[in-house]
Amino acid sequence: MTTSPVPALPDPQVQPTMTVPEAGRIFGLERAASYNAARRGDIPTITVGRRVLVPTAKLRVLLGLDAPATDTAA
Repeated sequence: MTTSPVPALPDPQVQPTMTVPEAGRIFGLERAASYNAARRGDIPTITVGRRVLVPTAKLRVLLGLDAPATDTAA
């Protein structure tokens, strides 16, 4: 089995969402395992119509790359 390099996590301003398999590859998961992790809530997702997408900003926070956004509205 050959392993592919881990893809770089995109900037949320450039690519706000990614597919579940793309996000899973960051964790070294295969397609089915990625969807299982998303179903369990281990990978954050949003649903747009029938598509299940991973918000890049939330994934970056989960990995500790960015600080959580704070709500400044009062």
